[in-house]
Amino acid sequence: MSILYLGTGGGTSRDRANAYRRMGHEVLHLDPRSMLPASVWIDRLLWRVGGGLLSHWTCKALAARLAGTHYDLCHVDSGEYITPAALGLLRRHCAKVISYNIDDPYGPRDGRRFAAYRAAVPHYDLVVVVRALNVPEARALGARHVIRVNMSADELKHAPLVLSEADRAEWASEVLFIGTWMPERGPFLAELLRLGVPLTIRGARWQRAPEWPQLAAAYRGPAVFGADYAKAIQGARINIGLLSKENRDLHTTRSLEIPALGSLLCAERTPDHKDMYSEGREAVFWADAAECARQCLELLADESRRAAMAAAGQRRVHANRDFNEPMLEKVLGALRAASA
Repeated sequence: MSILYLGTGGGTSRDRANAYRRMGHEVLHLDPRSMLPASVWIDRLLWRVGGGLLSHWTCKALAARLAGTHYDLCHVDSGEYITPAALGLLRRHCAKVISYNIDDPYGPRDGRRFAAYRAAVPHYDLVVVVRALNVPEARALGARHVIRVNMSADELKHAPLVLSEADRAEWASEVLFIGTWMPERGPFLAELLRLGVPLTIRGARWQRAPEWPQLAAAYRGPAVFGADYAKAIQGARINIGLLSKENRDLHTTRSLEIPALGSLLCAERTPDHKDMYSEGREAVFWADAAECARQCLELLADESRRAAMAAAGQRRVHANRDFNEPMLEKVLGALRAASA
């Protein structure tokens, strides 16, 4: 198929566009934000009033870029800039238009950021969400066809690397958390340290945490990406998986990426995580910091059990096919069924 892919140029958005290419599709990847003025006021407008006020610029830029072209499918990734008017324009150039959103555009966390997305929901041929509770929420907004999929790891980006001795020395850690500071995360990680967990933290904004005096010694720097992200996860004996409560997460991309890279996932016990992995055999789950600390310390003292569990988790994520290409195959199958 010929696919017009509208989404940010980096991160998991780019991974999904590349997965379409690996599946044999012809993909034109456009970043809607790059079509708008570079001013910081554009971003402030988006978060404060939504993408509706930007529709004139979005539609004008899309019309100029798409003149004389036609695609079998338009995949809108995230969609905060895509208003109903923009969707009308896309339909003149694309046979089908689908929405995939890894965020929680129906929840309260992001204010008005997804106002245009919510207004456009009834106009998509298929709406793809990653939370079970988003399915009825999308239908309540008028979605014609909705499916829920798991978030996914990427076949190439999250394939284990061969680490050199220098890599192992640079990235080795006992228990690692990679992620941005959020208010609920500071107390949790501070409690792990108090309970004796040899913790390493990497990510953005941790200096804002009220618990920073307790966390500073465990901090190893800002967020890491690409090969460094994979090396950090592989270099850790245990990786902590924290959720965003405001984003109403029951799993995250790290729930798949950590086992895919061959490391052990130690995450909050949720229905999603229990569906993905056998507890105590393929991953470790907890209800609070005390249980998390106990699990970590026990596994650090039992290397054979830890390694066996990490290997079993890696086999399971492959058995579950929680990767981009199978996920997109499922999406395209649902679109064909909806069209029929």
